[in-house]
This record gives sequence, C-alpha cells and structure tokens, in this order.
Amino acid sequence: MSLPSPNLDDRRFQQFVDDAKRYIQQRAPEWTDHNVSDPGITLIETVAHMADQIVYRLNRVPEKNHLAFLDLVGISLFPPSAARTDVTFWLSAPQEEPILVPVGTEVATLRTEREEAVIFATERDLTVVPSSLRRLAVQRQGEAVTDQTTELTEGKDLMCFAEAPSPGDCMLIGLSAAVPHCALALELDSRVDGVGVDPRQPPLVWEAWTADGWQPCEVDRDGTGGLNRPGDIVLHVPGGHVLSRNGGHEAGWLRCRVTDPLPGQPFYTTSPTVRRAEAYTIGGTTRAVHAEAVYDETLGESTGLPGQRVRLTHTPVVGDDPPVLLQTAGFDGWEDWTVVTDFAASAPDDRHIVLDATTGDISFGPSVREPDGSLRQYGAVPPKGAVIRASRYRTGGGKAGNVARGAIQVMRSSIPFVAEVVNREAARGGVDGETVEEAKVRAPVSLRAQERAVTLRDYEELARRAAPETARITCLEGEEGEHGAYAVRVLVVPQAVPDPGGRLRFEQLVPGDDLLARITRYLDERRLIGTRLAVGPPYYQGVTVVATLHAFRGVDTDRVRRQAHDALYEYLDPLTGGADGKGWPFGRPVQSGEMFAVLQRVPGVELVDEVILHAADPLTGKRGEATDRIDLAAPSLVFSFDHRVRVIGDAT
Repeated sequence: MSLPSPNLDDRRFQQFVDDAKRYIQQRAPEWTDHNVSDPGITLIETVAHMADQIVYRLNRVPEKNHLAFLDLVGISLFPPSAARTDVTFWLSAPQEEPILVPVGTEVATLRTEREEAVIFATERDLTVVPSSLRRLAVQRQGEAVTDQTTELTEGKDLMCFAEAPSPGDCMLIGLSAAVPHCALALELDSRVDGVGVDPRQPPLVWEAWTADGWQPCEVDRDGTGGLNRPGDIVLHVPGGHVLSRNGGHEAGWLRCRVTDPLPGQPFYTTSPTVRRAEAYTIGGTTRAVHAEAVYDETLGESTGLPGQRVRLTHTPVVGDDPPVLLQTAGFDGWEDWTVVTDFAASAPDDRHIVLDATTGDISFGPSVREPDGSLRQYGAVPPKGAVIRASRYRTGGGKAGNVARGAIQVMRSSIPFVAEVVNREAARGGVDGETVEEAKVRAPVSLRAQERAVTLRDYEELARRAAPETARITCLEGEEGEHGAYAVRVLVVPQAVPDPGGRLRFEQLVPGDDLLARITRYLDERRLIGTRLAVGPPYYQGVTVVATLHAFRGVDTDRVRRQAHDALYEYLDPLTGGADGKGWPFGRPVQSGEMFAVLQRVPGVELVDEVILHAADPLTGKRGEATDRIDLAAPSLVFSFDHRVRVIGDAT
C-alpha cells in the first residue's frame, strides 16, 4: 500500500450546482426558475464546471510536494545505476610492443533506425602485453616438473600427461611475459592420441599462476578438441597473472590440468601428444560502464554564502567513485572538494559537498544557528567570486545499458592495431532511477522497518535496498531441518539479459558470490538477534514442452514453429513471464492447459493437437516422465529447457 494522496476537497460538479441553487433561494427568493433552460442556471453550471476542474487539480498534489514530504521523513529517491560489462579489444595482428587502451575509451552498440547507440566507457587502463612461448614442461600427479622445451624445439612428439592420464596431470606453458587481462592464442600441433575423451567436453581446465595461486582461465575457443588434433586455443588470462619460477625457470606460467570426470563424462585412455607449440597475445579485456564522461564543466561563480547550490548540466550522475570531481579556483590553483552523504560531521574548514545524483544538484555546507544563538558552519564555503567547475563526472545509467552479449561492436575512439571490440557477456546492473510513485510505495515499509528487519516484507525491502540491480527478491520462512530454527530464506534472482533470439542461459540466473555477500552483510546488520539468514538463488525447475500444432492452410510452418517457441520461452520466463508479465510466480505449478492457451494464441495456429510437459534438469539435460502438471515447491521458479514443437501444415 502506497502513501495515500490527500483529498483536499471531495465536492464535484453536481454538488457545486446544488449548493448554488440553495444560495439562490436564500439570497434571491424572487428567482424561481431553476431549470437548465434558464440562462442564469447555465452560468452557474459553467462556473461549477470550472470549480470542479480546480478541485481536481488541487487534489492531484504535485510531485514537488510529495518529494518535500518524503524528504521530511528522511526518504530520498534512489538514483539510477549504470550497467557494466567486460569488453574485449582484439588486435589486428600480434604486436611486438605493448598496446595501451586508455581509461575512458568509448565503445558503443550499433545505431539503428529505431534505437540510438548505447555508449560505454572503459573504467581502467588496459595494456595488451606481447608474449611468446618460452618454456614447455609436464608434471605428472605427485611428481616434479619436467622441462620438455629442448625436446619440443627438436620436433619430438611429447606426451602432455602420463601415458595413462590421471586427474592432476598437467602440461605447463611458460610465457616470456605476464599477460594479465589479456587474450592469448596457443597454436598446438597435436596427434590424435587422446583416445576415449569427448572432444566437445574434455576433462581439462586451463589455469594461470597469479599472486593468489592458480586461477582458472576462460576458454574462448578450443580448436584442438581437448588436445586431440592440430588447432588453436584462445584463453582469457585473469588479471593477477604474474611472473614466477617453476621447475627452476621464470616465466608467466599457464597450465592445462586433467580434472576428475563428471558422471558420464568420457576420460582419457592414453595421453595426447604435442610436437609444436606457439603462443602470442591477440587482445585484452577490461571493464566498461554505461556512461559518458564530461570534463571541465564550468558551473558558475561562488556567491560566498553558506548553503549555496550549483547544478550539473548532464544528469543523472553515475559510474565513478567519487561520483564527481569538483574544484574551485583558489590562490594556489584549483582546490578539490570531497563528496559526502551529509554535513553532520563536517568541520567549518572541511571542503565537503553533497551531490544529488538524480538531479545533479551540488550543495555546499549550510550555516546553522545553535541554541545559544551562535552560528555554526558545517563544511567550508568557497570565497565569493571563485570559479566552480566539475573536473570530471559521468552521466548515463538506466536499463538501456543492459545490452545482450555481442551487442557492443563499435569503437568510438580509434586505437592503433585494435581491429574490433566485443562484449562476450551481457551488460548487467543498469537500473532506472526511482520514480515518485515507487517511492510512495516504499515509504510506508521504510518508515515501519526503521532499518530493522522483523517481518518477511522488511527483509525483502532491505535486500532490495542493498542490491537494487537485482531482478527479483523474495523472502520465505526457512525450513527448520535445512536452515535451522528461526531462519529467513532470501531468494535472489539476478538481472539477466537474453541472448539474441530472446533465450536465457541457465548460468545467467545464478547470482554471483559478491552480490550474495553484499546482501548478507546488509541484512546481517539489521536482523533480529537469534534470526538465521540463508541468502541464495532459488531452485530452478527445468520445463520442456512437447507440442503438436496444426497450421492454417497456406501458412509458413517454419514461421509458426519459431513463433510458438518464442511464445513458450516468453511465458515460462522467470524474469518477465507469467500471466502478468512480471516473472513466473515462485512456487506456481505449470499445467498443460496453460500451454494450450499460449500456443493457441500464436498467429497461424488452427489447432493445438497435443501438449505434454516434462520436468528437466538444466545442468544434465535429463528429462522426466511425461505429465500434464509439474508442481513447484515454494522456493522454486521455472526455466524453459529445450522445447519441442511440431507444426503440421497443408501438404498440398
């Protein structure tokens, strides 16, 4: 329930007319014709209509008044947040000198007739470090490292692991330099000797040595099929990669390690071999934020008075920490000011400012009269006539920045030897600023909770405050046998952007450890003593719909099949599905009758002949028995998994 709007005057048109007629009887009794045909009554109705419009506008209290009231009770609108993603810059060819991609480099999505380009800017410098293969070594499980570099240069076939590989066997590659945040290409000439392994799912993991030990590398492409054929492998090296000594030699070390096979995963019966290997750097990855940088914006001159305000030209302000670098002209040059949340702890000489990220208003410290009559200055005041400028800030943010993977393709800043840029994962974290209506709904809950979590609704509201970028959050009572007594279970569904084609991948719906830790810390400080917290993802129940449809005569069956698939994925979407389009409700069962209705609405479908449901495991891909209803537990959501639709059309 939101804050109620005051009804300052509840009278309407007819009441105004009736009141006027009663006044006529009292003040002018000789006026006896009160019919609508009388010109005087027409004038009364005209005035009553105008009064009705005034009352209507009076009762619609402006947003400014609502904002002032919310500010009095200590509630301010949440500012927007900016989406972020990793962008990879690919070189046109391997280089002999380092290539610098400076901070603030702008990249963007493609501009179309209907959509403007979405601009991102890098948040840190990226150096693409050239490298080459210096050493190759092998290490069997439980044995010392054996250098095989000499044998490799002689063109001999070297076994990558033990003759009968076992988990823990490693092939180590030493690079001439550490390549943090870089994309590395390995060209391997291997024989097909790794018998028994599935080339699409080899039991291997690539790792890089960092200051924190061995860390996994992301495999972008493996053309060797698990070291079973000549080809190249593209690895994305983590940021902590450093030079280290291994086997008596210093290099930037990578390793390919044999892992324990998963259930049903084929394993090596003999070791693959390599007779030639090359390594070189072909790109690098850095973080980018949906924001445009604004530099050296002049905001005016200081009046020298306490509590003065200036406003940034571009809003909202997002992205940086601090969010804005404000400077004023002093005797010794430009002086920096620090952004604080409030002036409560500001001394008279502290150069502090308060920023409203939504409106762009910058406030300097006020002067407050104390009970003894003296004035106290909270924060310094720039001298009269001093020029005020914003040295740097970023503007942008909002849901528009949540673009799909592969959408960022345009370089707005030219960099030598960089051929292209791409985001390998969707951008996430973009949230629009809170509206007044949303704040009115939040206000009663916030006032009741007072930064303390007592009810489940309190936990949900505070969790959203801790992580506003999440897509969905719900709170349930924890099961005593699983979470202990007096437990609260907080289910977190992260923001996810579908891939081109509107399909969500299962890994996109798993919240990151950092997100869960942030929510846990925030709630832990506000929970009641004795209450247990269990913060994590919901259980995702995979659902496969197998359907047979009949299309109208002359309709393209391929188009109908695609639209039927789209309709099923859209309706069973955990974020935007369901009957109300706000996400499939937690714990709501899936029934075949609903799927009949969804498919029958697809254009071109004449008859939905059959619909069968299968419970599925999104991780293993295994499907259960056919049924017409799949029940979900309270902490569960649906996940569309490999729907099968058969469309029967006109055979003639």
